[in-house]
Amino acid sequence: MTGGEGAASDQPVVLVSHRGPVQFGRDGDERIQERGGGGLVTALSGLIPDLDHAVWVCAGITDEDKVVVAENDGGSFDAGDSDSPVRLRMVVVDDEVHDQFYGIVANPLLWFIQHQLWDTKVAPELTRREHDAFLDGYAEVNRSFADAVVEEVEACGGGATVMVQDYHFYLLPELVRSRCPEVFLHHFVHIPWPSSDAWRVLPPSMREAIFTGMLGNDVVAFHTKRSARNFVLGCQELLGLPVDLGATSVTVGDRTVVARAYPISIDTEDFEARAASAPVAEHRDALESTRRDHLLLRVDRTDPSKNIVRGFRAFDLLLRDHPELHGQVQFLALLQPSRQDVEEYADYTALIRRVVADINLEHGTADWQPIDLRLEEDLDLAVAAYTLFDVLVVNAVVDGMNLVAKEAVLVNRRDGVLALSENTGAHEELGELAVTLYPFDLQQQADALHEAITMPLDERRRRREAAAAHVRSHDVSAWFDAQLDDIADLRGSPST
Repeated sequence: MTGGEGAASDQPVVLVSHRGPVQFGRDGDERIQERGGGGLVTALSGLIPDLDHAVWVCAGITDEDKVVVAENDGGSFDAGDSDSPVRLRMVVVDDEVHDQFYGIVANPLLWFIQHQLWDTKVAPELTRREHDAFLDGYAEVNRSFADAVVEEVEACGGGATVMVQDYHFYLLPELVRSRCPEVFLHHFVHIPWPSSDAWRVLPPSMREAIFTGMLGNDVVAFHTKRSARNFVLGCQELLGLPVDLGATSVTVGDRTVVARAYPISIDTEDFEARAASAPVAEHRDALESTRRDHLLLRVDRTDPSKNIVRGFRAFDLLLRDHPELHGQVQFLALLQPSRQDVEEYADYTALIRRVVADINLEHGTADWQPIDLRLEEDLDLAVAAYTLFDVLVVNAVVDGMNLVAKEAVLVNRRDGVLALSENTGAHEELGELAVTLYPFDLQQQADALHEAITMPLDERRRRREAAAAHVRSHDVSAWFDAQLDDIADLRGSPST
């Protein structure tokens, strides 16, 4: 770290997220400790150990997590390995309450609102089930986490900096501020924040609780300026509060809440080291042995927001418009099944399978299947594919950032072209170096893919090298340091 390291030393830090950096399990009679999953955890795990006086508050989800919590009387304890130690506070939530919090409200209700996925002529239909889940699940979990955060803040004298992560805890900031008025609250939302009209899917009781909870923060942070502006406009249009659009700030009584944009990134050194590793090389050799002239690639979760089905249908149009590509192009799709316990996600995964089967049946031959679909999670395989692609397809409906775009351009060895949706956070940074995709326009996507495939090599190289240089100079440490530096500045401002 740079300037942020010193800023972080001034105050204890309490980090709050749903998933934590580790989880516990059993292997026979032995307790095992595994790294927590998810991109957010990966991004933060390498940063939080560098902070002085930091504790990470997260959910205790597994049975063994709950045993560890009981052994530590519900308080914080040291976890992590010797290279990345971390002070951990796990919050145990009743399984039924957690299901309401996560499986009904957070996903899919809030996720679909913020990614603009609801087909509002038929969905959602809010019933007593959703209202009860919001009160007895989402609000209850937020209260439980707020209790833990308050205990940790009070244990360090009340003057801590609390850094809340993502859409699981929109009610928590106001709950903490009401009990710890000296605390500094910073909330990073890692998914898009839509316009106020999207929030009108929720009744006033829910949407006003969410906005009011968020206004307990001093800083509300996003990946993009668009999301920051949408948040401020929502406070004006839904709550009637005075705002300053130039400063992207909201006046709440005698306090000013600011909205800021900090584009997240990756640990470039760690990722380049993985790309050079033996397991990645083994996967790369296997992929090279079967590659065609042009390799298109996508690496995604099977989340409806990723727009996978439209991407395949655009590829179908490409093959129809350019029969000369038959047998020469391969579309490798490495898809991680996501949230298959949620009906909308399971249905979308099934649709992906059907569309791929139809396209392969229509265009394929005995020795060529145009789409190579692999439903599995294998990071080394994904990184190997990153090094080899000619075109990376990222056509999300909307995405807070999309780190796949940054990972792939960093380690690619073939001067691959980034084909990037205009609705991703990454497009704000890399759009000028990419071929832009309009996520609902299949013909435009097909034409853009052809442009990428046929782009002259010198132009491909120029774009890829510039994109990789940008990612290296704007890595995950720079992202975190920028937040810590601003926190240090704002703590001394009388307006916050």
